[in-house]
Amino acid sequence: MAGIGIVIAILVTLVAVLIPWLPTSASEQMDRIEFVYWFATVICIAVFALVMAVLLYSVMAFRSPPEDESDGPPIHGNTGLEIAWTVVPAILVIAIGVLSAFVLSKNGEAGPNPLNVKVFAQQFAWRFVYPDDGGLKSGELVLPLDRTVKFEMESADVIHSFWIPDMGQKQDLVPGITTSIIVTPTRTGMFSLVCTELCGVGHATMRATVRVLSQDDFAAWVKERKSGGGKPNAGAAIFAGAGCGGCHTFTPAGSNGEIGPGLDDIVSVAQKAGRDPAEFVREAIVEPGKVITPGYQDGVMPPNYGETLSPEEIDALVAYVTGAKK
Repeated sequence: MAGIGIVIAILVTLVAVLIPWLPTSASEQMDRIEFVYWFATVICIAVFALVMAVLLYSVMAFRSPPEDESDGPPIHGNTGLEIAWTVVPAILVIAIGVLSAFVLSKNGEAGPNPLNVKVFAQQFAWRFVYPDDGGLKSGELVLPLDRTVKFEMESADVIHSFWIPDMGQKQDLVPGITTSIIVTPTRTGMFSLVCTELCGVGHATMRATVRVLSQDDFAAWVKERKSGGGKPNAGAAIFAGAGCGGCHTFTPAGSNGEIGPGLDDIVSVAQKAGRDPAEFVREAIVEPGKVITPGYQDGVMPPNYGETLSPEEIDALVAYVTGAKK
């Protein structure tokens, strides 16, 4: 029976170890989550191997001959064995629970000097504000290596969910309340932020790029953004930061969204309607439900850009979309 159990344990362990079930960890929190995962997995493998070994041994050692159709002898059972298979699993479950509670608590600690980042989600885009750096805004999430980051998150419309798979942590964004989550990046590189809560027709496009830089490179990025460098056109930065590319096709921005109407011919569309292109685009941003392009749904574009974007940002966005020099 011991040999059967060892063989089963080896086979199941190979399946568990050789298949990359989890992404490569990129945060302290993910390291802890992985530890809990493997702690529970090892326990499950041991229990599964033991149960299967006993089951297979019993089938082979105590099977009845083909011609024997009589009932087996009545037995009472084994009190000691029953106690063991109740107490041991209880201890193991408690151990998993205690470890999970410790990791959950540890993953929620921001430490003495976290970088604060505000996350705003709306159909179907992410926006990021760095209050510690003068309210710097970005459509790309840029983080420093080996520094704890505290995200404070809000949703403008429906429930969204913040998840960077390589960093493990996941948290819902619920309209009307502020939720938070802690992440400490441990390796540089490019990662993906995805929404994991079905939030509407553009849910699959609600993604953002995450860049983890060394602390010196992060400081340089902040300095460059504050000085206006790195983005020759302010409208392009706002277009990306407001998530316009997730819903609209616009060649200058390299976007190919199909949820909303394409913007490449927006000037000619406005002129055909007898409208000034700049005012036509401004109205579409601030009052998106006023005029609906045939073939597209009403209520998909967020109605609050007039509140979440400053007048200067709207001016820059209008100039960018209409091709005016700004």
